[in-house]
Amino acid sequence: MTDGVTIENEHLKVTIKEKGAELKSVINKETGLEYMWNGDPAFWGKTSPILFPIVGTLKKDTYHYKNKSYSLTRHGFAREATFQITTQRKDCVIFSLSSTPASLQKYPFNFELKVEYRLMRNNLEVSYVVTNGATDDLYFSIGGHPAFKVPLLEGTTYEDYYLEFDKEENSGRWPISPEGLIEERAVPFLKNSSILKLTRGLFNNDALVFKDVKSKKISIKSAMHLHGLDFYFSDFPYLGIWAAKNADFVCIEPWCGIADSVLHDQQLVSKEGIVKIFKDESWTRIWKVRPF
Repeated sequence: MTDGVTIENEHLKVTIKEKGAELKSVINKETGLEYMWNGDPAFWGKTSPILFPIVGTLKKDTYHYKNKSYSLTRHGFAREATFQITTQRKDCVIFSLSSTPASLQKYPFNFELKVEYRLMRNNLEVSYVVTNGATDDLYFSIGGHPAFKVPLLEGTTYEDYYLEFDKEENSGRWPISPEGLIEERAVPFLKNSSILKLTRGLFNNDALVFKDVKSKKISIKSAMHLHGLDFYFSDFPYLGIWAAKNADFVCIEPWCGIADSVLHDQQLVSKEGIVKIFKDESWTRIWKVRPF
């Protein structure tokens, strides 16, 4: 059994942990199929961390803001924080995380982050809402990192599955340096194709990072059966795809923000992909998954 908060309707049963407001389980009630990675720490102990207030790695784990330097580790602190539940119904739960004296030491912004999980028929909708209640502008990045189970059915292998983009893509991947930074130039990758076959060696050089995919939906499918999922990510300009070595999952990662470039000057306000919102402003992005 997976611990955490459970929401459900006639189609899906979903479990989320309060630590990190992390999605742990998505079960199709009709088939009994589990769609989430099990979080085996021998490979990767997480299932769907929330990346906030940065996505990826900072150059030397440091950024500068208003002539002061601050340090944040990879992907920020939200994934290790305990969120508060502000709303809970049978088919919906809202988690909240706000700035604290400790967070202000490494991220000098007063913020509220709300994460809502809502079931809409056979879809799980995940919303990120960031609110700036302070007088200064608020700068942040945010991203999802859900790890979906592959292979999905017993008797199938990892290589029996593929990702299908909803548009034909011509997009290079942006290599990641040994320090976790985005290299200077993209390398050719997707060429007039909507299909990306999953193989054990696909992520040997870390995540596949894209800045310009046209698609707003990616599906996980197999030629061996009719089960899989559709993943919708409108309004996220960056996309990561990743799996740990020999692990039975693939992460589809919608990002508003990206790791620092190897050439970045470490100034937060000029960071690629950084989001800026003004006093009393709220900002929302939504991704959605439909298992089938």
